[in-house]
Amino acid sequence: MTFKSLLLAIAGLGILASTGSAQSTSQSAPPPPLDGVARPFRDSVLEQLAGTWNTTRKSSRGTTLSSVQAEWVLNHQFLCLHYTDTATPSSYEAIVFIGYDNTSDRYVAHWIDVFGGRFSETLGYGSRVPGGIRLVFEYPDGPFVNAFTFDRSKNEWLSQMRRKNARGEWVSFADETFRRP
Repeated sequence: MTFKSLLLAIAGLGILASTGSAQSTSQSAPPPPLDGVARPFRDSVLEQLAGTWNTTRKSSRGTTLSSVQAEWVLNHQFLCLHYTDTATPSSYEAIVFIGYDNTSDRYVAHWIDVFGGRFSETLGYGSRVPGGIRLVFEYPDGPFVNAFTFDRSKNEWLSQMRRKNARGEWVSFADETFRRP
């Protein structure tokens, strides 16, 4: 083999190598991100919670009535529930954002209410349960669970709220029923 043919062979190998790496680069393009602007949140269960509701909350403190407006916001990334009690003057208001983290495969909930920053700093994380979702909040005073379930036959939602007391027992905090006005 002459020096000239050796150079041509090396050049040919270089061309083949660069062509191969270009092909492998275009074939191994990264997959689209699991979360972000291009991935709006679609959820068949929560879709049924969108709209206007009247709620009845029963707890050890008695019964309270509220109205809830639930709508998709922020590029359909979150279902926003705006609670306002019907008392005059109002004593409770909350804004709740429920979204989904596709990367971690779990629901996320930001519950912001009249009790302020200390309790609003805790994110809730959740999973699908039959007919709804179950959210768990690790509050400073202990864990709290809010399970939302949809009763198709009645076209209403039930929100069961439970907390762990100082003895480590799960106790009822409140039960809420959502009905269309």
